[in-house]
Amino acid sequence: MITTNNLSKKYNGVTVLNIEELQIPKGQSFGLVGNNGAGKTTYFSLLLDLIKPTTGSIASNGIVVSESEDWKPFTSAFIDESFLIGYLTPEEYFYFIGELRGQNKADVDATIAKFEDFFHGEILNQKKYLRDLSKGNQKKAGIVAALIGNPEVIILDEPFANLDPTTQIRLKGIIKDLAQKQGVTVLVSSHDLLHVTDVCERIVVLEKGKLVKDLATNQATLKELEAHFAGTHEVSLF
Repeated sequence: MITTNNLSKKYNGVTVLNIEELQIPKGQSFGLVGNNGAGKTTYFSLLLDLIKPTTGSIASNGIVVSESEDWKPFTSAFIDESFLIGYLTPEEYFYFIGELRGQNKADVDATIAKFEDFFHGEILNQKKYLRDLSKGNQKKAGIVAALIGNPEVIILDEPFANLDPTTQIRLKGIIKDLAQKQGVTVLVSSHDLLHVTDVCERIVVLEKGKLVKDLATNQATLKELEAHFAGTHEVSLF
């Protein structure tokens, strides 16, 4: 589904990302972890054509994202609050996103109705603009907006940050359902190793822009990741 080849990104001559090869199959729940500056957000930004690669390419479903926009109809993302439109209410924003994705008002209403528990009574019918919501509620709105239109690829950058424990648990259920039951390719970056091992069947570790581990998730994965970031490891490929 997503193929990365000889991908690099440099700023002022400094390489911040350098991935020779990475394949993410359709329907996989894929986790990306690493310390600050590891290159996680850079990779997602390249995948969404928000920035251009210095070398190499990313292709989604055979479409090189930097050369065509044909990947956009089946791809959605929530990276941060800049994806929101602050002067709209959540309802207005959902309908706007729905219109962009060919969904009518009834389609959007049917989608957001599935997430009443996730909203926890704090998003809809509040007569508030998105800019006036808490960071956590802004994130809830952005994540659900990314699900409108039945996308085949969903990209979420630090989705668990600023969410309360109840909402984190509900979000994990949503992500698992998307990948396991609906065949959606879900890419998640997170600093929370417990959450990412709970929801992702595969986890890649980035260090200073390079891929240093590629793990199929099992019962030992969390301890292996904790040992890696605690420094009690030897850096190895795969």
